[in-house]
Amino acid sequence: MLATTCVVTAQSKTDVWLEQLIRQQASPFLKDMLNQPDTFHCQFIYTKIDRDKNNQPHFTNYYYRVNRTEYFNPASMVKLPTALLALEKINTLSKYGINKYTTMLTDSAYSRQTKVKYDSSAANLLPSVAHYVKKIFLVSDNDAYNRLYEFVGQQTLNERLWQMGYIDIRITRRFVTMNEDENRHTNPLRFMQGDSLLYLQYAAYNPVPFNFKRKLLIGRAHYNRQDSLIRKPMDFTTHNNFPLEDMQQILQTVLFPNSVPEKKRFRLQPEDYAFLHRYMSELPSESNCPHYDTTEFFDSYTKFFMFKAWRSKIPSHIRIFNKTGWSYGFLTDVAYIVDFKNKIEFMVSGNIYVNSDGVLNDDKYEYEETGYPFFKEVGNIIYQYELKRKRKYVPDLSAFQFDYRN
Repeated sequence: MLATTCVVTAQSKTDVWLEQLIRQQASPFLKDMLNQPDTFHCQFIYTKIDRDKNNQPHFTNYYYRVNRTEYFNPASMVKLPTALLALEKINTLSKYGINKYTTMLTDSAYSRQTKVKYDSSAANLLPSVAHYVKKIFLVSDNDAYNRLYEFVGQQTLNERLWQMGYIDIRITRRFVTMNEDENRHTNPLRFMQGDSLLYLQYAAYNPVPFNFKRKLLIGRAHYNRQDSLIRKPMDFTTHNNFPLEDMQQILQTVLFPNSVPEKKRFRLQPEDYAFLHRYMSELPSESNCPHYDTTEFFDSYTKFFMFKAWRSKIPSHIRIFNKTGWSYGFLTDVAYIVDFKNKIEFMVSGNIYVNSDGVLNDDKYEYEETGYPFFKEVGNIIYQYELKRKRKYVPDLSAFQFDYRN
């Protein structure tokens, strides 16, 4: 086995063993990217999973250029903790006869807030926390995230994550044009059973200050909201922040809650975990409600590792439980990959920046030609390693098998 020395350079972590594994198998295309860290800023984590005789999983993380202080825009990755905290919060309302399937109507009470009275993608045409969570994991729906952000509230969203030990996470905004003050205000909500009001949640405001002391400037130029070219870097100082290590830990927490300290677990019920695992892994073509046009939302639409490049077909014996994010030239995927036929499982988490002209908000990013092929190759190298490595105990993976037809 190769050496497992971990090298820490300029606050980044790299395991020599992982770097050698990737470089020994890398194509010239991938090697070129790895040799330009100041251009692509790629970082990834490979999480090896070994089961004991009782089928309990044990995790070992290997790092490549992982750096909590090297900013990347997390984009839709913030939907992951927002969805989890929405499910956590809905459980606190059970005394009112409310669960995740209860109709949730959104009202407005502040500048730029909007109302939601129905959801055309739902079977009953009514919005609910459950349906929003489904859409977040099936196709990374932005409106679903906005509504759960409003339900949880900006203050609770951040303070709960900080309480759990994720002190570097910062979720400051919806995915709609609003200023900092507007994002601090969240909508009033009503939970309904038919025409009967079960619970009213009042409009909220977050008075807690964020730490914006560190200036975060990206690129050489950007387009502003008026589509004017500004020949200065784009300022991400007040944007969302979510380090890759925290993403990996939160995904592990959702999939294997008993593997992390109790402080880091979300307050979810067994049925919540089953619900999440299904929709983290279900493909758009398998979803009847919501129903998706699979020419746009093809099966690997949110499966970057191994499959999104060139719309590669996902074999029926492989399932990916994950969350992805893409924006401003940044691509991120945090995934748990299971091969039921070959009895292998592993996690892989990664991020890359693909914006060769250095201009942000111009919608000219090299996602297709550079970003997705990067994820495909790195994922395949680790998958091929997993196929060959010996395990003392063959894992029982039946807990992650679902009937997606129901």
